[in-house]
Amino acid sequence: MQNKNQRPVRTDHFYLYDETYWYIYIKTQYIYMSQSLSKLYIHIIFHVKDQSNTYIRNSDKDILYSYIGSIIKDNDSIPLIINGVEDHIHVFCIMSKNIALAAFIKEIKRHSSRWLKNLDNYYKAFKWQGGYGGFSVSPSLYDKTFSYIKHQQKHHTTMSFKDEYLLFLKEYGVEYNEEYLWM
Repeated sequence: MQNKNQRPVRTDHFYLYDETYWYIYIKTQYIYMSQSLSKLYIHIIFHVKDQSNTYIRNSDKDILYSYIGSIIKDNDSIPLIINGVEDHIHVFCIMSKNIALAAFIKEIKRHSSRWLKNLDNYYKAFKWQGGYGGFSVSPSLYDKTFSYIKHQQKHHTTMSFKDEYLLFLKEYGVEYNEEYLWM
């Protein structure tokens, strides 16, 4: 039996005596990460609001996609490919860990809509839909997603946007009310 005045020396433990028992307290070391790291591949889809009857002209697509790319960069994210057809666009990017998906898409849609309205009187009534589709992409599906977005014009010769969008929602198991999809 140890005397209460005798304390064993240990580097990873310390001992306390409360007149009856010795208690062993183990020191806990906390290791803090110095960085928050992420790589979030996101596929975003949104369309022109049906009521605006203003669609994206082929002659304006490249400059619009470049502008959207700059919005993405301004939000500390990395655009990988942006493409679409007259009634909708697909954005594939690496999204920053510092912004929520809804806020990120709101920035893209708000700034690009304003920019289009200033580009030409043709876009005076232009509006994006109220919602969006946002889907995470596994790194193993990077090439497939990139290729899919790159070939939008060809793809939409055989499939409508509505059919495509519904297919994505079903494939990802997203519950939806079709009444609100096209608003």
